[in-house]
Amino acid sequence: MAHYNVLFLCTGNSARSIIAEALLNRMGNGRFTAYSAGSMATGTVNPLALQVLERMDLPTEGLYSKNWDVFAGDDAPAMDFIFTVCDQAAAEPCPVWPGQPMTAHWGLPDPAAVEGTEEERLRAFRDTAAALRRRLGLLMNLPMESLDRLKLAHALEDIGHSQETDHDGSDRAVD
Repeated sequence: MAHYNVLFLCTGNSARSIIAEALLNRMGNGRFTAYSAGSMATGTVNPLALQVLERMDLPTEGLYSKNWDVFAGDDAPAMDFIFTVCDQAAAEPCPVWPGQPMTAHWGLPDPAAVEGTEEERLRAFRDTAAALRRRLGLLMNLPMESLDRLKLAHALEDIGHSQETDHDGSDRAVD
């Protein structure tokens, strides 16, 4: 089986992209290696993101907020896929990535922007992790070796438009 490197991008690289990195590194069973970065990395991982990952028995050691320039250099691992997980990062001009990685936008609401009680805020992070886990499951089940580049691009975009549950519990299509 082929091995794929995947980069998740968000503006701050403190929550959604970090959660996606940790999930895919566990779910990918060695078939996928995930990384994350941000256009304006905060330099810290949101403590609620770490708490959710720990409750899911996912390793958090080594997770840190970093700028996406780390993955644009000649010494960076070649990416096969790059997914933006926030609308702001999707709208920003990205670096030129080495190779020809497939890209798609998998926007999700920012759980760090949710206000309320500690439990409400934690629920937003759990909802984000659940949405990412569903999308990553779809990614891992794509017959990548048998899809041409155009069909694969469409399939990756479709995953980003899959139905999700919003932080208030209502179903909606994610843009």
